[in-house]
Amino acid sequence: MDVAVTGASGLVGRALVAALEGDGARVRRLVRPGAPSGPATVSWDPAGGAIDAAGLEGVEAVVHLAGVGIGDRRWTDAHKRAVLDSRVRGTGLLARTLAGLAQPPKVLVSASAIGIYGDRGDEVLTEAGTTGEGFLADVCRAWEAATAPAEAAGIRVAHVRSGIVLSPQGGALRKQLPLFRIGLGGRFGRGRQWQSWISLDDEVGAIRHLLDHPVAGPVNLTAPHPVRNAEFATTLGRVLRRPAVVPVPPFGPALLLGRELAHELLFTSQRVVPEVLAGSGYRFRHQELEPALRHLLGRPAVA
Repeated sequence: MDVAVTGASGLVGRALVAALEGDGARVRRLVRPGAPSGPATVSWDPAGGAIDAAGLEGVEAVVHLAGVGIGDRRWTDAHKRAVLDSRVRGTGLLARTLAGLAQPPKVLVSASAIGIYGDRGDEVLTEAGTTGEGFLADVCRAWEAATAPAEAAGIRVAHVRSGIVLSPQGGALRKQLPLFRIGLGGRFGRGRQWQSWISLDDEVGAIRHLLDHPVAGPVNLTAPHPVRNAEFATTLGRVLRRPAVVPVPPFGPALLLGRELAHELLFTSQRVVPEVLAGSGYRFRHQELEPALRHLLGRPAVA
């Protein structure tokens, strides 16, 4: 299978490309101006609206993961525009280009996020539910809508609404580990907000699964068993054999990150379940949090 991948240098992209190539797929990486290029790369410039369409001819599938990092810096107006524009412009450019190919790919797996559901308390959230409010919900709705040209051209489009991807190599877990390893980790606020997580192994496995299975529309990429933030902190502490009893008051992250970013990333409650993915026959490698963390961190269970 010939697969084109955007965001191939990111946490998920690197692992996905390695897995696809291990499966025997031929991967074409979409790279921006100035990035290293080669025979298996396709140039594109989402901000400038340019893409090498000829380089995409013949691909059977596309995985679109590119976008400016959401939690990389404080949410100034300029950064929020960059987060939105990088997703909407890049997705629209890619979708229009794929739709215009002589032989369009059969499937486009396009990234989204569970931020689309907003802050929902204890409500169980499936793909059939409504979307929510807030900056991230607005971004995700526009992000998903930008694939419309590909869908209109008959390309099967799956919107993967990813939860918190767990890996010690990047993302939220990497940022938490230093404090937890010295015994200064703990819950955020009261810790009652739900966290919907997925291991990097399952994030990659689910995307590979969707390339081969006739699933379209929104697909929650989360493990079957979300946990409250307090349980996440306790479990991570237990895996690391460190206490995890130092709560983080809301004003701390608000001062560091800004109130809006801190609320949406750390204190929003989203109890998301992967109804569509499970129904399509995907078998999770990690369904429960503690075994997932032990695998990722190389911490076997104590006999």
